[in-house]
Amino acid sequence: MDAAIVGLGRWGRRLVESSVQSRHIRFVRAVDPAPEARANAQALDLPLCSSIDDVLSDTGISGVVIATPHSLHRVQVIAAARAGKHVFCEKPLALNVADASAMLDACRRAGVRLAVGHNRRFWPAMKALKETVTAGRLGRLLHIEGHNSNENSNRVTGGWRASADESPGGGFTGAGLHVLDALIHLFGPARRVYAQLRAYREELPPLDAMSAVYEFASGMSGLLATVRATPFYWRVQVFGSLGSAEVLGETELILRLSGQEAQTIACESTDSVREELEAFVQAAEGGAEYPVRHGEVLATLAAFEATLASLRTGQPVALQP
Repeated sequence: MDAAIVGLGRWGRRLVESSVQSRHIRFVRAVDPAPEARANAQALDLPLCSSIDDVLSDTGISGVVIATPHSLHRVQVIAAARAGKHVFCEKPLALNVADASAMLDACRRAGVRLAVGHNRRFWPAMKALKETVTAGRLGRLLHIEGHNSNENSNRVTGGWRASADESPGGGFTGAGLHVLDALIHLFGPARRVYAQLRAYREELPPLDAMSAVYEFASGMSGLLATVRATPFYWRVQVFGSLGSAEVLGETELILRLSGQEAQTIACESTDSVREELEAFVQAAEGGAEYPVRHGEVLATLAAFEATLASLRTGQPVALQP
């Protein structure tokens, strides 16, 4: 697939760099009106334009990959769909369910594929965790916990990612949402959330800690936490009546089964960003369905909205059934 990258910031560059070794997707143009984008485009050897309209009218481009501020996603995704382009959009697809539904509807009507970039789904250890849960090795599922923190904010000196409008809930939008997607993927839709945010200073880089307690429609419970500006940490652990399975990072799974010694499973490392782009191309070409299902995207954003409401009010929030 010949594709255009829309948004050539830190993550846009990462997407392009991950495609270099791919036989399935090739970036041929870039869109970004920011002055600093020119140097990035030159370094990646990509022709640069300032308007998405330039690539939407290009018949040689069949896919658009969007890595722009979240508030721009709805307009850009719908415009790409109307132009007949398949769309890969970075998470969060939207900041609310209404916008996400409009994008999904537009792509459905246009007959194009819409994939949402949740690259942690493609981590080998996370895939192994899903297989362990699905196989029933943990017995009756009871509880799930997830934590994602990183030091990205230490490198942020301004811009849209530090904006409360674009990234509400402190580190929740940028980092915690990865965990929320994992919780929904493994345990299904949430029906109640109680969250809190503790901000420690207002200047840059921002420092805050966000946590939330979830009740799922299945009756199971969950915990989520994210700290902005601390060394990278990823953990997702599922607890069941027969044992637990814990993911620490991209490739490590620790399996604890009743009556057995803990087993550490080392998974083979892969490029999860390249994998998600190639899965998008495969779905666009009529192959396997993209693994981040649209129903899960909407369920995650419903829980995201409810979590933000709980952060604002300081009260538990029930999700609409």
